[in-house]
Amino acid sequence: MKSKLLASASIGAMLFISPIGGAFADDEAFGHDGRVDRVLLISIDGMHALDFANCAKGADQGQSYCPNLAELAETGLIYTEAAVQRPSDSFPGLTGLVTGASPRTTGAFYDVSYDRALSPPAVTTPYGIVGGPTLCPSVVGTQIGFDEEIDVDYTKLDAGGGINPAYLPRDPANGCAPVYPHQFIRVNTIFEVVRQAGGYTAWSDKHQSYELVKGASGAGVNDFWSPEINSIPVALPQVKGLACSPLPDLAKATSSNAWTDSFANIQCYDRLKAEAIINEIDGRDHSGQARRPTPNLFGMNFQSVSVGQKLVEASVGTGGYLDAKGTPGAALKGQIEFVDAAIGDMVRALKERRLFEKTAIIITAKHGQSPIDPARVLRIPHDNNNLQPPSAVLTVNAPVQALEDDVSLLWLANHAETAVEAAVSQLQANAATIGLDHGEIFYGPSLGLLFNVSAKDSRTPDIIVAPDVGVTYTGGGKKIAEHGGFAQDDRNVMLLVSNPSFEPKRIYAPVQTTQVAPTVLRLLGLDPNALQGVKAEGTEVLPGF
Repeated sequence: MKSKLLASASIGAMLFISPIGGAFADDEAFGHDGRVDRVLLISIDGMHALDFANCAKGADQGQSYCPNLAELAETGLIYTEAAVQRPSDSFPGLTGLVTGASPRTTGAFYDVSYDRALSPPAVTTPYGIVGGPTLCPSVVGTQIGFDEEIDVDYTKLDAGGGINPAYLPRDPANGCAPVYPHQFIRVNTIFEVVRQAGGYTAWSDKHQSYELVKGASGAGVNDFWSPEINSIPVALPQVKGLACSPLPDLAKATSSNAWTDSFANIQCYDRLKAEAIINEIDGRDHSGQARRPTPNLFGMNFQSVSVGQKLVEASVGTGGYLDAKGTPGAALKGQIEFVDAAIGDMVRALKERRLFEKTAIIITAKHGQSPIDPARVLRIPHDNNNLQPPSAVLTVNAPVQALEDDVSLLWLANHAETAVEAAVSQLQANAATIGLDHGEIFYGPSLGLLFNVSAKDSRTPDIIVAPDVGVTYTGGGKKIAEHGGFAQDDRNVMLLVSNPSFEPKRIYAPVQTTQVAPTVLRLLGLDPNALQGVKAEGTEVLPGF
């Protein structure tokens, strides 16, 4: 794909954007007056629009506890009705942010899913996706695990060196070649478009599978770095500004733990990635060891707020909210304050390099978290052993894959219309048992309005169960919230686009986070229609510019 450079464009009253291309090759050549040379994209996973509204003014009209975000909003556009796509999980959430498209086009429904056209991996994965050297092309149809289970060693912070291709699904139509996450995504990404225009790019995330940002070419990101979040926590002496060697919570840094098991340890993990961004701002690679151009498109995700929203940490406390209006508990408030401080350090680094005025900063989230109201929490079956998830009650046409968080995605052994109808009838007969008193079931035509029908798309689930608000399908008590579903708390997220030349504005019109991708390109003077997903779905640039 070739990117079409725009001769010029205007945003707001003062910001003018022009072609970049040649300036990308020389960091010192950036800085044409009044033009944006780079975009910093940050996902604060789980951060609702309500969280930002509360922290910016202070819960109960107190002092702001996110002063750096509030300051960015003084020269920014705030979108109060920004929604992530459905399902509201990290994998499709990130895919939407960087492609401008929904799972209808990208084929990315969840990190763990099913594809009726691919074959099993060459080796059984650590989480039990059955593989074998002779299962391709003899077996067509397989579970897909694009989480930590494809790492060489997911217990290691560096994932043991990357992705083990033997754990990947294989394509029987392509000589049984392994399918990497970036190949699984059916369209290109903003990183590819920027690189094709001569730009330098970088991204940091939580799993090796998020190399999906590289796009179908596999070459969209110059500096990709993704320390494994589900690895065993280890001391991080390289982290500055936090005491992370030894880790602050050694009781949750054992061989049975991950970084997300501790309110304190997750901050060390996130700070490690935040310092990678500061290194990149300083004109180095993520490690700070090698001289590189300051990226024209770069960013990362924070996990601390998501952990603060849902973790129950024994002997420490419970995360989440105090009430339905979103007043954060102490643990969650501390995580928001931590992330805000880290973003403040990034802003200071940009100012020190005199790059701030020519950098657009976009802050949003891959997903929300449900429920906000602590009175609505219902973990099935943990809180009531008489209740069961949909996959447990479905004996008619049993699923070959069931993905269940606060949503249930079901891929059935037989996805003929009559077989799906029979399965839905059984789910409806057990509505109370599966927490569906006020929820919805999507299948057939209702599912077809959201996604390609399963009869024509090898990846679309046959049934999606969106249960009552607050229901999470889990047998454990470690979490009080989850994401992935269709509810407001799952989908409504913070969205702020800031630059010193912007007039502050609050946009109340509903928008989608998929609109971030074409907006990034427009900000950089590139053609949003260079994105295949934007052309396929007609995704528009965010309003208000």
